[in-house]
Amino acid sequence: MNKTSSIITIGREYGSGGRQIGQEVANYFGIKCYDKELLEHAASDSGICKELFEHHDEKPTNSFLYSLVMDTYSFGYSSAGYNEMPMNHKIFLAQFEAIKKLAGEGPCVMVGRCADYALADWKDCFSVFIHADLDARIRRIATKYKLSDKKAKDTIIKTDKSRSSYYNYYTNKKWGDAQSYNLCIDSSKLGIDSTAQVIIQAVQIFDASKK
Repeated sequence: MNKTSSIITIGREYGSGGRQIGQEVANYFGIKCYDKELLEHAASDSGICKELFEHHDEKPTNSFLYSLVMDTYSFGYSSAGYNEMPMNHKIFLAQFEAIKKLAGEGPCVMVGRCADYALADWKDCFSVFIHADLDARIRRIATKYKLSDKKAKDTIIKTDKSRSSYYNYYTNKKWGDAQSYNLCIDSSKLGIDSTAQVIIQAVQIFDASKK
């Protein structure tokens, strides 16, 4: 069996095939791939209902209490402080904890949810960002969800804006910026399967470099 010692995080533009690519990489290495499954784990561990996680999933906050969240996450928080925290921050913290817990269980692929930031201090974390030509993404989303090109484009732009705002807000990095990741790749140039293969090869090189 092909093995890896790494946790692979995948950021992705909407319609770039990030989830499918993540699953192919996970299947190759025989490890789990967490996408929306992260929400289920976070909901189970935190006791917050799953529907709230889905409602806030990778959506930016309009709260001014960002510094409070970072302080409480970094230095520990009292139950009183946690109880007074806005729900979107509670959900973010719960996802953070779930990501770290799952990473602690061994190699896996994690898609989205600022996983690369949550695991920034993990030496075994390899971060990837998948992007693609807008026209290719429009075709993919329009075909997959039976949408008009206009509706597909609007959905892509809205989703990317939401993901970008969420990532930029909760991390000290910029969503989609090459400097924020170990590898950035254009799936519209290589195709889904070949993109997965490039990531697999990059992870294997990364694993070898740690020995």
